[in-house]
Amino acid sequence: MREIVLDTETTGISVKDGHRIVEIGCIELDNLIPTQNKFHCYLNPERKVSEKAFEVHGYSDEFLSKQKKFSEVVEDFLKFIKDKKLIIHNAEFDLAHLNNELKLFGKNKIQNEIIDTLTLARNKYPGSQVSLDALCKRFRIDNSRRTHHTALIDCDLLAKVYINLIDQKEPTLDLKHNLEIEENQSLKNEYYKKIILPSNEEIKKHKEYLKTYLKKNYFN
Repeated sequence: MREIVLDTETTGISVKDGHRIVEIGCIELDNLIPTQNKFHCYLNPERKVSEKAFEVHGYSDEFLSKQKKFSEVVEDFLKFIKDKKLIIHNAEFDLAHLNNELKLFGKNKIQNEIIDTLTLARNKYPGSQVSLDALCKRFRIDNSRRTHHTALIDCDLLAKVYINLIDQKEPTLDLKHNLEIEENQSLKNEYYKKIILPSNEEIKKHKEYLKTYLKKNYFN
């Protein structure tokens, strides 16, 4: 089963205020394991980045002005996510901006199946902090690289959070677990050692030995 972990960065919060996307990041999962397939781009939003947004992602107007426009990447983006489930943290925000971009260029809204990890986390841990950073802390996921919110780093962290939220575990080298398996296997081997029965000839010789031993030591 192939899924796409998706994240965006924008010039500001609301599309109603004319804010646009400045970065899209996508990581493909195949049965919960990241593949080598990724989609990533910076975008020229054709407007200024708000001060609060700049504090979040750190992308300057000068840097973004040199990037491609959404119209130049839209077909590649849609092809990448086609027919795949999308994993998004706070999906309402990202979908609002993505669908706004698609609308501006005469494209249909995203129809993919969506899993919102924010909703999953709220249902699983009601009353707890469910930001991406808080979930990384809960699941002991190293988020030290997240000095700013950047789409690909956030996708990588979200993929690990998602796996934990649905009660799966990432493949790891669990030495303790492996040693326990070896010890249990050793105990099983000890318990189930093959029983070798003596032959009739061996039984006969044993009886003769006992007869001789008893006669020599007790009946002389």
